[in-house]
Amino acid sequence: MVATVWGGIDQRAAVPSVGPARLRPALDTRPTDTRRGWYVTVVLTLLAATTRFVGLGHPTDGGTPMFDEKYYAAHAWEILTNGMWIEDNPAYPVIAHPPVGKFAIMLGEAVFGYNAWGWRFSAAVAGTLLVLLVVRIVRRLARSTLIGAIAGILMIADGVLFVSSRIGMLDIFLALFITAAFGCLIVDRDEVRARLASVDLDNRMLMSAFGPRLGVRWWRFGAGVCLGLACGTKWSGAYFLVFFVLLCLGFDVAARRAYRVARPWAGVAIRDAAPAAYALAVIPVGLYLASYAGWFASEAGVNRHAVGTRIGADGPFAFVPDALRSLWFNSASVLDFHVGLTNSSGQQHPWESKPWTWPMGLRPMLYHFPEPTHTTGCGRSSCVEAVMLVGTPAIWWLAFPVLAWALWRTLTRRDWRYAALLTAYGAGWLPWFASLDRQMYYFYATAMAPFLIMLLALILGEILGRARESSERRSIGLLIVCLYLGLVVANFVWLYPILTGTPITVTTWNNELWLPSWR
Repeated sequence: MVATVWGGIDQRAAVPSVGPARLRPALDTRPTDTRRGWYVTVVLTLLAATTRFVGLGHPTDGGTPMFDEKYYAAHAWEILTNGMWIEDNPAYPVIAHPPVGKFAIMLGEAVFGYNAWGWRFSAAVAGTLLVLLVVRIVRRLARSTLIGAIAGILMIADGVLFVSSRIGMLDIFLALFITAAFGCLIVDRDEVRARLASVDLDNRMLMSAFGPRLGVRWWRFGAGVCLGLACGTKWSGAYFLVFFVLLCLGFDVAARRAYRVARPWAGVAIRDAAPAAYALAVIPVGLYLASYAGWFASEAGVNRHAVGTRIGADGPFAFVPDALRSLWFNSASVLDFHVGLTNSSGQQHPWESKPWTWPMGLRPMLYHFPEPTHTTGCGRSSCVEAVMLVGTPAIWWLAFPVLAWALWRTLTRRDWRYAALLTAYGAGWLPWFASLDRQMYYFYATAMAPFLIMLLALILGEILGRARESSERRSIGLLIVCLYLGLVVANFVWLYPILTGTPITVTTWNNELWLPSWR
């Protein structure tokens, strides 16, 4: 009698006593230190909250919002106060982004009022929760609490995520929803394999050439909800939606192939494609439309009654309700507005950047820079009080080696973790190469940052080594990882003044600018 331990259960009866058993894929063992895992997560989340909330109200532009806060803080306040749950009808014909991110900013303003804490509070909450999510996701990916903690430290010390968590703009909310959707898909992958393992142990796997039905997949549904919120924050969330649908179906094909389903591709097409379309397409579209409920109910929403005034009431799409046609027209107007902001038409911005500069953060974004002669607090007559969105170089300057290693591991070792993270990173980066003439900015890369850090954490886990390796090998790996984390934290501390608007001398400001492209 051959004994097989599967998921901690002795499965003697499941294995025949004569002849070899059918090969089964090994289940991934998850960390068993559940309580310690949550202790580590809570401590790192509290540390992240401290960095995000301390001094949150500084700086401002003379008590008013700075940079693009001027739009989103004002729109959120209008949504809160005008009784219609929409932005006021402005003197220009478009509202540039969907309303979900502005709803989030509105929550902070409802508590603290129309001030810096009000329009930045929700961003700080989102930035803190983002650290929590990444710690838990990497812990699951690496099956290690320690590597999850490493990812959390990198998240806390990254300049892009830090600054984005302390300004009332939309990008941190997009990053939060996208990362949450990714985490849901990772949990869904694990649950699918657990269900297939259960079916396989009952010897029901080969009852159909397409494999078994997998039932309701609530984590995939959760991913759809998060993607809907992402698209309702910025349209670039749709890029992630497309890539994540492919990622989810890829997970399903790989799972069915692992369990020797006779026709895995057909099985996914028949069993999984329609439910995936519902969870990851229908649900996000429904949530996106629901975010416009106030606009649908209003009389004064921008282009709310475009049908019959700005576009005809007849035509091939006359069967579509007027409200949806008006929303389509309004969205097309917003798209035309963005598409028209091109360099070739003379639309230039001194701090714009193109996507090939984003992985290493070669062209940061200056959010706040009053005249030095008007600034005090550094002990000199002229002081610099700047807020610059810049990635911590010790993290971002490793982007291309990290991506190359991840691609190598994907192609040579078929490591699904690297493949999944590359997919998410690519969703935030590659689509922007299709419209290079447009104005673009480094803050678009905020949604890429969590996935770069997760990739880096996995690589540090490989440097750290496995528990079964020699103590000397582990000690050397631990030394390298600790030295690197110390470098990251020191780099973050060095940049801290220009990430927070701390008054510094002009000489110190010049020392903070490491590259000519940072000026």
